[in-house]
Amino acid sequence: MTGRRKTAKDENFPVAFRLFPARLRKMVNLYYAFAREADDIADNAEMTPAQKLSRLKEAADSLYGTSTKVRNAVCLREMFLQEGFDFSLAGDLLKAFEQDARGFDYQTWGQLAEYCRCSAAPVGRFLLALYDENPSTYLPAEALCAALQIVNHVQDIRYDACVLERVYLPAEILHRYGCRPEDLSAPEMSPGLRLAADDVLARCEGLLKDARQLPKILKSKVLRIEVFVIIYLTRCLIYKLKRRDVLREEVRLSARDKITSLGKGIVRGLWLRPNIERTKYGIK
Repeated sequence: MTGRRKTAKDENFPVAFRLFPARLRKMVNLYYAFAREADDIADNAEMTPAQKLSRLKEAADSLYGTSTKVRNAVCLREMFLQEGFDFSLAGDLLKAFEQDARGFDYQTWGQLAEYCRCSAAPVGRFLLALYDENPSTYLPAEALCAALQIVNHVQDIRYDACVLERVYLPAEILHRYGCRPEDLSAPEMSPGLRLAADDVLARCEGLLKDARQLPKILKSKVLRIEVFVIIYLTRCLIYKLKRRDVLREEVRLSARDKITSLGKGIVRGLWLRPNIERTKYGIK
């Protein structure tokens, strides 16, 4: 199995949603280009950990203004300064990629959740910042972003283990079901790995339940549609992952899945009347 380079077309979920205004779409694409370049460094199977960390430091230096070597980071810095965005929205991503480069060994669900707060949650906060949403929306957005990230880890178990030599499923869950390291690169899922994956997917479904509050408290109709589409896509992917063997075959969303989820998301997003005044997250 060889390495791969992802592009926007390879993503399960919308990167720059077509309903976004052109100006915001351009900003999302810039943010994505920065994140994609840094992620490609961390996932480059031909580079040593030291080389990856050196390249990621160059990206961080360019983001924070002490270097100009990484153009995407320089452009993102200029945009952040112009819009007044918190640099943690990009800096936290680099922390997660550095952790990937070092090969962190996840022992607990809590450690994986903490990783997602750097690797996934900043993307949600960035989109919320684009639309000047209340910071109280960050909590359900974090749940949604974590669900997306972890479902992707289940989807890519074989690739992560064989190519990146990386295991995201927490050791405590793998051990609970008697799953061995070699099970992650076997021709098909062992009974233990099947149970471990289902356990993780069930936890992701719990995160999605928390995320269901998010559309109800968003001011932006476009962002509500985007969130609904992502929720439907995630549910669809979880359904597939529960019923298919990710070691035996590549499990991906189909064009029909995406079109159906888009249609449902648009209907729900247009129909929903948000309750900004009273929510469990305390928005006033």
